[in-house]
Amino acid sequence: MGKVAWVTDSTACLDEELAAHPDVYVVPMTIIMDGQEYIEGRTMSAEDLFRRLKTLSSPPKTSQPSVGSFQALFEELEESYDSIVAVLVSAKLSGTVSSSQQAAQLVNIPVYTVDSGILSYPLTRLIKEGMLLTESGIESSEAARRIEEIGSTSETLVLVGSLEQLHRSGRMSGLQFYFGSLLSIKPIIAISGGALSIKEKARSIRKARERMKALLKEAYEQHGFREVFILYGLYDREAKEWMADLRASFQEIEFSAFPLGATIGVHAGENTIGFSWFNGLK
Repeated sequence: MGKVAWVTDSTACLDEELAAHPDVYVVPMTIIMDGQEYIEGRTMSAEDLFRRLKTLSSPPKTSQPSVGSFQALFEELEESYDSIVAVLVSAKLSGTVSSSQQAAQLVNIPVYTVDSGILSYPLTRLIKEGMLLTESGIESSEAARRIEEIGSTSETLVLVGSLEQLHRSGRMSGLQFYFGSLLSIKPIIAISGGALSIKEKARSIRKARERMKALLKEAYEQHGFREVFILYGLYDREAKEWMADLRASFQEIEFSAFPLGATIGVHAGENTIGFSWFNGLK
């Protein structure tokens, strides 16, 4: 089977286990603020981002890793590995998958690029699942195929912390932003099939939370998944409150909480919170 290198991008929220894993490598995103570039996780943290957002003169932007950055890493890994599996942020949210695929054509090591269909910690969870598969003797190409299949079953529900940021970043139309702000509507954003959409609209945070909980219940009754990941912008206090409430209601499910990171924060805002799961991961 050979030795496998696992590559991801900095939108993934690596836990301590994978952050310290010798076979896991991260290609960072770039954040552009007032004309200056910052590297996520290196020269810009989520805390730095949210602090700077309050003083910017123009909306921040994000930039995917270049083909060259992937190529340089892949060439470096050729010396120590037999294959590479790159598990990356949804292709419908970023061009990162395309950069990896193009770089794979320029190197002499097999590279299997996985469109996770998701972002943040669920990316990490897919890498862990892929590692389990290869450790059991499954070839890296087949492991990549299987985890991409699992990724296609992901569902995420989000309460965005800042409609204005979502609008300014180009992720929400002007009309949606205008009516959402005017009517104090709290849209429940869904990420399904790798893309963003407005799932439902609520008139208050309380009603939005109740509806999200009901949607989670419906999905659980249909698919019977065992893990749910609570994702938050900057403040973990609210995430812990959600987790306590959800644990009391869904005792068969394991809940855990993780930050969204700086790149996602550019679009969503510091008060963003939501939860994510894989229908295909039992």
